[in-house]
Amino acid sequence: MSSLADIQSRFFDALRDRDLPPPADIVGRAEERPERRFGIYRNNVHVSLVEALMATYPVVNRLVGEEFFRAMARVYVGANLPRTPMLIRYGGDFATFIDGFEPARTVPYLADVARLEWAWHRAYHAADVTPITPEALGGVPPERMAELILKLHPSLATVSSRWPILAIWETNTNDGEVRPVDLAGGGEDVLVLRPHYEVELRTLPGGGAAFIIALSAGEPLGSAFEQAVGASPDFDLTANLQGLIGSGAIAGFALAGDLPAAGG
Repeated sequence: MSSLADIQSRFFDALRDRDLPPPADIVGRAEERPERRFGIYRNNVHVSLVEALMATYPVVNRLVGEEFFRAMARVYVGANLPRTPMLIRYGGDFATFIDGFEPARTVPYLADVARLEWAWHRAYHAADVTPITPEALGGVPPERMAELILKLHPSLATVSSRWPILAIWETNTNDGEVRPVDLAGGGEDVLVLRPHYEVELRTLPGGGAAFIIALSAGEPLGSAFEQAVGASPDFDLTANLQGLIGSGAIAGFALAGDLPAAGG
């Protein structure tokens, strides 16, 4: 007799692959083989997941057209069924899939736009956290500013691309005609954040993405500054720090010297 795990594994494989029959352990009334009903169920699952991807990636859909998007999404769904019952988490690696999807190579910025849309989607569903005020850091001694460990807002993300992805996204998030974007305009580092009710996207200055990535990794302010300057010698620490605090990107802070030692 097959174990439950074996049955579930075969069921999952048959659900993913349209060419496979239902597992032999699954029968209908009077021991009938439920090929037709299983096929309908499998088709409904695939259609629902394609629709979910269309809802999460509307700009990608608009850039390539619905027919192309549905065909691409069906290939993705066939290889990537959900691993969690929460459908809002489905499709997080769609951009990586697009990177390797040969027919999409004619739109070289498509995967990066998908990354931006997923960051928007993730920010929209992130936990609500009250950002600190600009006055919150007033009590930190100037000589200890380099020790600051900043806790970033859970909705915050950065997306970097060699293409002007924010311009592409903004151009294609309205109801008018799709307008061309100057792809020769260079790449963009984009900040994605939902400090209150609306998701906000903005272009970061040079070194800004490296600065945020370092802070996200738990690096103190001094180290994050060094990494930002390494990425862009013109990086302005004061302007970037004020910009993060003013936009609601900082949810808390601590001083590295006051934190307990690891394992302590």
